Amino acid sequence: MSRDKTLFVCQECGSTGNKWLGRCPDCGAWNSFVEQRVERTGIKSHTTYATASPPQFLHAVPIADVGRSTTGLAELDRVLGGGQVPGAAILLGGEPGIGKSTLLLQTAHHLAQVSKVLYVTGEESAAQVALRAQCLGLGQSSVRVVAENHLEAIEGLLQTEQPALVLVDSIQTVYTDTLQSAPGSVAQVRECAARLVRFAKATGTTVWLVGHVTKEGAIAGPRVLEHMVDTVLYFEGEAGSPYRIVRAIKNRFGAANELGVFQMHEEGLSEVANPSQLFLSQHDRPVAGSVVMATQEGTRPLLVEVQALVTPSPLANPRRVAIGLDPNRLSLLLAILHRHGGSVFFDQDVFVNIAGGIKVNEPAADLAVALALLSSFRNQPLEGRRVVFGELGLAGEVRPVAGTEARVREAIKLGFKGAILPRGDKIASTATFKLRPAARLGDAITAAFDGE
Repeated sequence: MSRDKTLFVCQECGSTGNKWLGRCPDCGAWNSFVEQRVERTGIKSHTTYATASPPQFLHAVPIADVGRSTTGLAELDRVLGGGQVPGAAILLGGEPGIGKSTLLLQTAHHLAQVSKVLYVTGEESAAQVALRAQCLGLGQSSVRVVAENHLEAIEGLLQTEQPALVLVDSIQTVYTDTLQSAPGSVAQVRECAARLVRFAKATGTTVWLVGHVTKEGAIAGPRVLEHMVDTVLYFEGEAGSPYRIVRAIKNRFGAANELGVFQMHEEGLSEVANPSQLFLSQHDRPVAGSVVMATQEGTRPLLVEVQALVTPSPLANPRRVAIGLDPNRLSLLLAILHRHGGSVFFDQDVFVNIAGGIKVNEPAADLAVALALLSSFRNQPLEGRRVVFGELGLAGEVRPVAGTEARVREAIKLGFKGAILPRGDKIASTATFKLRPAARLGDAITAAFDGE
């Protein structure tokens, strides 16, 4: 005979306990335990095993030629690795109001012209979705829409309609009757997502899931949600800026950390063909504290502007502010500049900003940030129109980075005249583009401020 049992479940990681705890012992989240009732059945007297398909040799497994379908947005296709794959499960997360639903509606409209598309909304009514489509100029779209958040009803609808593409907005609103917890809880999100992913693999239907994010910027729900799907995309953008960035955090069918850039208009999202020009400020003359860095997001090289401001501090503990850059990396670079660059910042407020709202995580930004700090500290602009990239070691050496040729080609395309880069990178200078290789930080400082 079955009876109910009460458990306390962490809404961040899914950890369970028999009593309420103020802090989760597994993930460290505060006030995340919620009481849930689960059904407990009696213990069986013997163990039974399900029948599994026999194992195969890896070389004998048949591989089908999977064709990708374009989403109608080249920037989104780039992030997905060339387009979406049949049977793929894709998770899209982002801040409220960033444009997730707009992106999916535009994608659904394009794909509905060649295949059957079903848009399942659990947050809006069908009339609201239709009104938003009309505002985007998609009033005559062939997308089928249904307002439903009951998983069993959605599964029945999928069996009847058999669409090629399903978009669920959002997974946190979907619930199943097999669990007693509320929609959006760890158990509901995990179970509903798992069943939709199994449906995608069994039928070859591409499934898009929209995910809410927490105040820290991570997708809400259990971490296993990101492991279950094939692709995880984050939709990012600065408040007040019309530009949006789609970043691939995980992709089983393409490169991770790929980047797509869009601009938000009244008519929806449009692609930005040359994002490097978007992230570069148009200065009439060289400015102290401004350095153009050649970074690489996935397979795409980008030129972004690193802005630094160093000013005497009236505080006992000077401020260290980094926007678009890891603050711990900034502290590391200040220590390297003190030891190997001959500059002392212990009595200076230091502010670093990556222009355009982009976030740079790769170590190739080290040299550009260091030279921008020195430029502001000395109040001296860099010589010439050059880009900078390279990783700095703790011993003051400039270490080689990947993708040097692609970075240099992007700089040449945008009219730059030279580059300061690690000495280990094997690229020759040309008559119109001069390279200044640097083995140590001192060599880069000489090339940046003492001319040719």
